[in-house]
Amino acid sequence: MNLTRSQVHSSEGGSLRLDVYQNFTAISDRSDSPGMGGLDFVLLGLFGEVGSLLSALKKKKRDKDAYATYEDSVLEEIGDALWYLANAAGRGRLSLEELGRRAVQGQGYSAPSASSIQGFADLQPTHFSPELQEAPLEACLIQLAAKTGALLDSFAAGKFEQNLDRFAADLIDVFRSLIQAANLAHVPLDLAARLNIAKSEGRWPQEKIWAPAFDEGFPENERFPRKMSFRFDEIVENDGRTRVRLSRDGAVIGDKLTDNRWREDDYRFHDIFHLAHAAILGWSPTLRSMLRAKRKSNQLVDENEDGARANLIEEGIASWVFNHAERAKFFRSTPSLDFNILKTIKDFVQGYEVQTLPAWQWELAILEGFKAFRLLKEHRRGIVDLDLDAHTLTFRLVHSEE
Repeated sequence: MNLTRSQVHSSEGGSLRLDVYQNFTAISDRSDSPGMGGLDFVLLGLFGEVGSLLSALKKKKRDKDAYATYEDSVLEEIGDALWYLANAAGRGRLSLEELGRRAVQGQGYSAPSASSIQGFADLQPTHFSPELQEAPLEACLIQLAAKTGALLDSFAAGKFEQNLDRFAADLIDVFRSLIQAANLAHVPLDLAARLNIAKSEGRWPQEKIWAPAFDEGFPENERFPRKMSFRFDEIVENDGRTRVRLSRDGAVIGDKLTDNRWREDDYRFHDIFHLAHAAILGWSPTLRSMLRAKRKSNQLVDENEDGARANLIEEGIASWVFNHAERAKFFRSTPSLDFNILKTIKDFVQGYEVQTLPAWQWELAILEGFKAFRLLKEHRRGIVDLDLDAHTLTFRLVHSEE
């Protein structure tokens, strides 16, 4: 199921249907175990998201106004909980629409007939109460955690193996508590589900669509060349220190680098990450500066997108991700990144042109960059070919005659 951006962020087409969303969770499921065989993973995910909801409330009470992202966090955690709930129901061949209808029976704001419950908006009152009362919300979330824990207990005891009615009843209890928590937190479930779709599509899209180049329409000398080759050489200089030299067409590009750290870690090769950003994201203020391709024909773009602050942000991302990668053996056996890494990067680049790019593109840029980094680390020199139209980064060895 594909939703356009406008459909995700608005009520276009009416309330998001429960059965449509449930179908989406099946399509976007990344696990290798279909049906009830993978239920353990899904239920653990649901329990984890409920725990994150409790954590968000705790931060709100502790930090009060300082916790500025509270509303966004609650929206995200409820959306994630909805994904696991809908996916779990689908594994048991249970209709999320039917579970929703039964969950709101007797709540006083929605008719119990099957025909009246189709979308997420049908599960909630038209208007929330004026004030958010933290004490009832806290009690409701604790109840939600208890209901989710009971669901896991029943699963662990094997009570669902021959009794789907028990499974449905436990899911309904969790769904009812989740709806009540959303009501008390003033969270529209329709919006939470739509944002969850946007988040999933940004990480694992059904179709990868590349955005136009950020420098499209600028003069040729202000654009990245669409194909470039760079050479890395590790050299020992006259002062006895080892540095990495980056060159293009025989001309040295930028400064020759050391690790800039007491303990050697080969960060001297880190320009490879700027090349990966350029090749796969079409964005690298650092490389644009090194190539003297800043977009000076537009003063605001030159100052805000290609200036010192954007450069520092890119360098900060490279260093921060490197520290994570070093602990994971530079991602040598990592097929996908922890979503929190990608989420933090999106926070880094808020307010800049690259903020529009999806998580999957950042993930590809990082993994491809570290793939080339590991080869540079092994061979101590090499040539890297960039194709910005194909969004590729390719390493090749330097032959003795080159």
